[in-house]
Amino acid sequence: MSDYNDIDMDCWKDYTEIETGSLWLMDRRDNSGSHDGGYHGNFIPQIPHQLFSRYTKKGDWILDPFMGSGTSLIEARRMSRNAIGIELQQKVLDDAAHKISVECDGSRTITICGDSATVNFLPILQDAGIEKVQFIIFHPPYWDIIKFSDNPNDLSNCKTLDEFQKNFGKVIDNTTAHLELNRYCAVVIGDKYANRQVVPLGFHCMNLFLERNFLLKAIIVKNFGETKGKAHLKNFWRYRALKSDYYIFSHEYIFVFKKLDR
Repeated sequence: MSDYNDIDMDCWKDYTEIETGSLWLMDRRDNSGSHDGGYHGNFIPQIPHQLFSRYTKKGDWILDPFMGSGTSLIEARRMSRNAIGIELQQKVLDDAAHKISVECDGSRTITICGDSATVNFLPILQDAGIEKVQFIIFHPPYWDIIKFSDNPNDLSNCKTLDEFQKNFGKVIDNTTAHLELNRYCAVVIGDKYANRQVVPLGFHCMNLFLERNFLLKAIIVKNFGETKGKAHLKNFWRYRALKSDYYIFSHEYIFVFKKLDR
């Protein structure tokens, strides 16, 4: 058995559902159980499922600093992983906590309303009875593509790219300080258009981790289809793309990093 997952390599051929390639083509969202796509901007449950399968073991602790509707915490509970979720908005957290509670399992889930850039994790970890977490999954706002709240600490309210990177960097520093050495974290992020050009937001975020001496282990490209914001507007966006000089985004990135003692 691995030190960081439950995969039995003596039976490696049996794990046909686990992705090993860097291109993830997923044609539909898993809406089973408490999962649903009602929250604007949440990711599909298959993303945390794949990451938890590869980089965590049953009983591990997972941290989600941008828990939103609780997708990753629901999946962690289903997979017998413990989880801590931090959410800036109380109502969003309350709605997510209810959905999470419906998923019955013996694992623990802790939800906190706060800013992941400044929240004090020590009492949270003490409450969990642990010193470190074994995995962190980051799914921050894709800068200002979707405005999630009026809170000035919300990354979706950053006025400039530099401000977004600075504030996301604070979240990285405050959270990964509590990630166990030689364990992993992942960032799910997409790019955006601004001022008639592509802003490679994903690679800017990737560089934030490289600057902090994390080891880049994977760059995964995942497809996405019609988003909530572009629902039933496929032909409209295709017309605009053909008329102009750009391509419609139909992918997002998943960057996987390993924390080393450097």
